[in-house]
Amino acid sequence: MLPKKNRLKKKKDFERVFKGGKSFKKGFLILRFKENDLKINRFGFVVSKKISKKAVKRNQIKRRLREVVRSNIDFYKKGFDLVYISLPGLEKQNFQKIKDTILFLLNKSKILKHDI
Repeated sequence: MLPKKNRLKKKKDFERVFKGGKSFKKGFLILRFKENDLKINRFGFVVSKKISKKAVKRNQIKRRLREVVRSNIDFYKKGFDLVYISLPGLEKQNFQKIKDTILFLLNKSKILKHDI
């Protein structure tokens, strides 16, 4: 589970990332990020009802995204707020494909300390 200090929770934090952040897209996933004034990274996940009307499926997707982030959290540069936005079709992808997509987006955005 992602530690509480590493979670984006407030609406204003999400809005700040959406309004002033940069974004990268690959396949069924969008990464939006913006520097924060903290020494930690915070993560948010958006899975809309366009993906699935069922909360069980949306929560499963969020759990998969969180697990990839949690397992690679030590490789991130510090001081960013990141929001992962899933698009329709992500629910059909397996865990490895989601992991590869996230790592590709992080490499492209130069948020990783070094290539994995």
